[in-house]
Amino acid sequence: MPAVVLIGAQWGDEGKGKATDVLGRRVDHVVKFNGGNNAGHTVVIGDEKYALHLLPSGILTPGCTPVIGNGVVIDLAVLFEELEGLQARGVDTSRLVVSANAHVIPPYNRVLDKVTERFLGSRRIGTTGRGIGPTYADKMNRVGIRVQDLFDEGILRQKVEGALDFKNQVLAKIYNRRAITVDEVVEELLSHREALRPMVADTGLLLQEALGRGETVLLEAGQATLLDVDHGTYPFVTSSSATAGGACTGSGIPPTSIDRVVAILKAYTTRVGEGPFPTELLDDMGEHLRKTGHEYGTTTGRPRRCGWFDAVIGRYAARVNGVTDFVITKLDTLSGLDTVPVCVAYDVDGVRHDDMPMTQSDFHHAKPVYEELPGWWEDISHCRDFDELPANARRYVERVEELVGQRVSAIGVGPGRDEIIVRHDLLDA
Repeated sequence: MPAVVLIGAQWGDEGKGKATDVLGRRVDHVVKFNGGNNAGHTVVIGDEKYALHLLPSGILTPGCTPVIGNGVVIDLAVLFEELEGLQARGVDTSRLVVSANAHVIPPYNRVLDKVTERFLGSRRIGTTGRGIGPTYADKMNRVGIRVQDLFDEGILRQKVEGALDFKNQVLAKIYNRRAITVDEVVEELLSHREALRPMVADTGLLLQEALGRGETVLLEAGQATLLDVDHGTYPFVTSSSATAGGACTGSGIPPTSIDRVVAILKAYTTRVGEGPFPTELLDDMGEHLRKTGHEYGTTTGRPRRCGWFDAVIGRYAARVNGVTDFVITKLDTLSGLDTVPVCVAYDVDGVRHDDMPMTQSDFHHAKPVYEELPGWWEDISHCRDFDELPANARRYVERVEELVGQRVSAIGVGPGRDEIIVRHDLLDA
């Protein structure tokens, strides 16, 4: 069976982990194809809550092979801390496969990330300070360190020396920080080598062979469409390709193998970090959504900025990713409201925009044009069929479906693994 891509359609934190886990029960491989430990997926199974950062959500599904693709940047200490945490809770992590071509995050990039953000002050991007951006920059500058380099100490040392020739100048002369020695970087990276060795493979080949056998591969994005380095709200974006196109470059699977693109939409909108946010609520209602939806970052614990659902973004995500199916999460958070506004367009200096404005300046000045939908008061967490939802909740979903232009195939009605309504089979073309 061909591959399925699963991406976030907003600014992240839409609930991709839940959707991936639901799909993961029916797929053979789950591949993380971009990002690093700058994003988190929360999966709730029964009374157990798992926060995943580097690991694909499929690691929680018995029989599924989780894969960290070549498009990911890996903090090795975080990887093994996560694995040990899951193992301590009885999760089998022995099937994990890591691409030999994935880049690793060296300690000097973590330092540079943090001091650069502090230096920028009010112009900061709002990074997590985990070295993600500098490591992707090294990759593009062709001075990065890959997983495979750990198995040739001569190459590893040569690459670290080359990187530190420049980076130590920046640390010492611009930021007044201590220079980092080659030995301490090499020692830290090599400390993980033997534990990593059995996991490393040519994952592009592995996945192509799996598809050739008729197995199903799920390609899981970190972050989301509006954080994509090319198609997001630049410069307030991540440093990798979080859209469906990034699934190919980040995994080694060709576009012709991809059959479906599933995009996750939260029933309202959130974002973490800096940058424009047209529907953001800076009042009591924004705080209500934050508290009711438990909107705090899985990775950083930062409170998320909250606002109403933005259909302009939904349509944009559908176009950029070639979405075939949407999944709406956290519909239950909207229970208890008299009316639920939905942003259907933007007003930019008196001009209506039904699609994303072309320029950063216009998007920054965009004012939401709202349509008021009737709310509902019922607890919907027990609903497992679309017809069981209150009439106004069904109307809300149907209106969102009309506005974004693609079918809504599943609806999350609570945090648990089984608290979901499936309207259409997500693996059925």
